[in-house]
Amino acid sequence: MLERLRWFTVLGFASLTLACSGDDAGEAAAPSVSFDLRQSVHQLHLWNAAPGLPVTLTGPDGATVTEAVTDELGSLVLRELPEGEGYRLTVGQERTGTLRVYRAEELLPERSFYAAQRLKAGTGYITTRDGTTLAVFVTLPGPEEEGPYPTVVNYSGYDPARPGKSLGGAAELLCGTYPVLCDAPSDGSALLSALMGYATVSVNMRGTGCSGGAYDFFEELQLLDGYDVIETVAAQPWVLHGKVGMTGLSYPGIAQLFVAKTRPPGLAAITPLSVIGNTVTTLVPGGILNDGFALNWGHNVWDRAAPYGQGWEREQVDAGDAVCEQNQLLHGQRVDIIAKARATPYADPKIVDPLNPTLFAGDIEVPVFLTGSWQDEQTGPFFTTLLDRFGAAPVQRFTVFNGIHPDGFGPQNLVEWKTFLDLYVAQRVPSISPELRGLSGMLFEYVFGIRTTLPPDRFAQYATHAEALAAFEAEQPLRVLFESGAGDAPGAPVGTFEQRFAAWPVPGTTPLRLFFQPDGSLASSAPTAASAASEFDADPEAGQRGILAPQGNLWDPLPAYDWRQPAAGRQVAFESAPFPADHVMIGTGSVDLWVRSNRPDADLEVNLSEVRPDGKEVYVQSGWLRASQRKLTADSTELWPVPTQREQDVVPLPSGQWSAARIAIAGFAHVFRSGSRLRVTIDTPGDSRAEWRFALLPDTAGAVHAVAHDAAHPSSVVLPLVPGVTAPAALPPCPSLRGQPCRDHVVTANRPAAP
Repeated sequence: MLERLRWFTVLGFASLTLACSGDDAGEAAAPSVSFDLRQSVHQLHLWNAAPGLPVTLTGPDGATVTEAVTDELGSLVLRELPEGEGYRLTVGQERTGTLRVYRAEELLPERSFYAAQRLKAGTGYITTRDGTTLAVFVTLPGPEEEGPYPTVVNYSGYDPARPGKSLGGAAELLCGTYPVLCDAPSDGSALLSALMGYATVSVNMRGTGCSGGAYDFFEELQLLDGYDVIETVAAQPWVLHGKVGMTGLSYPGIAQLFVAKTRPPGLAAITPLSVIGNTVTTLVPGGILNDGFALNWGHNVWDRAAPYGQGWEREQVDAGDAVCEQNQLLHGQRVDIIAKARATPYADPKIVDPLNPTLFAGDIEVPVFLTGSWQDEQTGPFFTTLLDRFGAAPVQRFTVFNGIHPDGFGPQNLVEWKTFLDLYVAQRVPSISPELRGLSGMLFEYVFGIRTTLPPDRFAQYATHAEALAAFEAEQPLRVLFESGAGDAPGAPVGTFEQRFAAWPVPGTTPLRLFFQPDGSLASSAPTAASAASEFDADPEAGQRGILAPQGNLWDPLPAYDWRQPAAGRQVAFESAPFPADHVMIGTGSVDLWVRSNRPDADLEVNLSEVRPDGKEVYVQSGWLRASQRKLTADSTELWPVPTQREQDVVPLPSGQWSAARIAIAGFAHVFRSGSRLRVTIDTPGDSRAEWRFALLPDTAGAVHAVAHDAAHPSSVVLPLVPGVTAPAALPPCPSLRGQPCRDHVVTANRPAAP
C-alpha cells in the first residue's frame, strides 16, 4: 500500500519441512543428503546446499527433466512440475531417494493440522500444508482469556508481519484507551480493525519478509497458503464464531479475491478495496505496457522479496529469530515478474487467465464488500469488470466513486466497511463508539491531509443483529458516490450525494451516441459529408508524462496538477452543444473510430471531459488502445468493447485505408450539468494519469494518425446515460473533485486530413 498507510498490523507460525520420501511426505529419503528438501505442490525446494552446485532432476521414467545450479545461498526451487512419484535429484555428488510432487488436493490437511497450531499476540509463524512457515503479527483487543473476539486477516507481499511500532506523536497520548496505537501493525486495514475492536492477523506471503519459500505473483502455492492461513486462524480458541473476515486495500485487497476463490470453510466474508479487475488491464491497458506504476510496483515487490529485502527481517534475525534466518535462504529463488511481464506482451490464456479475478469471481461464495475509485492512479479504473461476476456470493455490496487509491478508507466508505464487518464477521449490531469517532478526525487528517468526520451509524437503532442484518440486506447492492471532494472542505473525500442501484451495469442505462462532425462538434445525427477527416501528429514523449506538477502530491486534498493540453497538432477534439438538462452518466463507454495512419500501428488514447459554463474543463475518464489489437471478444457490447489482446488476433493497420477501432472508456460516474458540454479528445497515450506511463511503439516519432468523420466512416462516442437521477443544482468548486483535475478550457481547431 502507499506510504501514508504504512503505519496502519501481524503474527507468525512454526516450520514444518517435508523430508524427501519414497512413499509419502513423512518418510525420510534414502540415501540421506546433506541439504534440506521440500516436496510441494508442483514444485521441489532445496536449500542449505553449497552454492553453485549442478543439479539434475530426473522424472519417474529416469529421463532428465531439467538441469540447474544452486544459487549463491545454496538454494533452488524447481517449478511447474507434473504431479507424480519417482523424481530424483542429483546435487553435486549427492543423489536423493525418490521424491514426490503433489497435487493440491493430496496435501490438503485435516482440520487437526490447523487446530494444533497456536497463535499468540505479537509475532510468530503459521505452518502451511507443504511445511513452509509464514510470518504473522497478531493483535488482540484484550487478554486472550477474555475472548473470543471477532477476527480479520490481511495477507500480502508487503510487510504486514513486521513487528508493531508506536505511531508516535499525539497518538501515544491515546495508548491507554487504544493500546494498538503503541503497537501498531503496518497494514492500514489491520490498524483500523484493531481500533474497532477486532483481533487482527497480518500475514506475509511466502517468499517475503520473514516468511519461507520463494515469491511468485499469485502462484498456486500462494493461494493454497492463503487457504491454510484462514483455516489456522479460524481454529484459534480466541476467534469468535470460528470464522474470520479478510481486509485490505490494494495488494491485500486483491489477495482476498485469490484466497476466497479457494473457498476456505473458515472464511466469513471479504472486503477488497481499491483492487484490479484483471492483471492484464492494469499491466497492458488496451495492449500498451503500463511501464509506470505497474512496472514500478512489480520492481518494488520483487526487490523486497530478496533475502532481507524488506529490512525488518535483519532486526528479527539479530534478535534471535532462527526461523526468519532460515526462511531467507529460498528468497533468492523469487520469480522475476517484470521479466515475465515483458516476455508476455499478448494475452496467453495459460498465463493470464489464472491472474484474472474477473474470470474466477464467480467461485467466491462468501459475502463481498468492494470499493473502487474511477481515477485510481495505481490499480486503475478497470475494477468494474468484477461488479457483475460475484454470482455465487450470497451478499454483495459495491461502493464506487471518483477519487484516488486510498479513498477506500474515506469516511463514507469506512463507516460502511465497519457495518459490513460487524454484520458478517462479528455478527453484531453495527456501531462506532464516540471515542473512536473522536479519534477518526486525527486519522483522516493524517491519511488525507484534511480533517473530516465519520457519517452517522445507520443501524445502531436496531435491537438485534437479525433486525440490523435484515435492514441491510434489503438495500440495493450498488452504491454510487458522486463528486467526492465537494461534499465537505474542498478536496476532502466526501461526496455531495449518492444513489443506489440494483446491479451493474445500472438497469435502465440508455446508450447516448454522439457522432464526430467535420466542424469539430458532436451531434446525435451521423455526419453527411462525402469525405471528411482530422489528423494529429503522434507525440513520442507523451507516454512518459503524467498530470502532477513537479513535487506535486496526489494525496494532498487539492493536488498541484499539471494537466496540460497537448501541443498544437498533437490531438483532435470534438465538443457537444451545451446540454439543455443535467446528464447523469454511470458505467463504461466506447469511442468508435475510423482510423488511418502512416504507420502499420498506432497507440491511441481517448479522454472524456466536461466543459462547464464557467469556462473550466474537468477531467472525467480515459481509454487506450494499440490499434493492431483492435479485434474484440465475442461478448463485447455497445458500451464495453473488449480487445482479445491475443497474438493471433493482431492485425496491422492497412496502408492508406480506414479501419474500424473501438476504444473502451473505463467506468465512471459523472454529472454533466445543464449548460455543460461533453468533450472527447484523441491523442497519444500520456498526460492523463498521475502514476501510469505508457511504453509507446518504437516508431511513434513522425507518425500521423487520422480520424474520419464522414457518411461512410461515422466515428462516434457512446456513453451510459442514466435517466431519473437528480443531482444538486450547484456546480462543484473547480478544483475540488478528487482524482479529477480542472483547467481553463481552450478551444482546439482540428487539422483536416487529406482525403
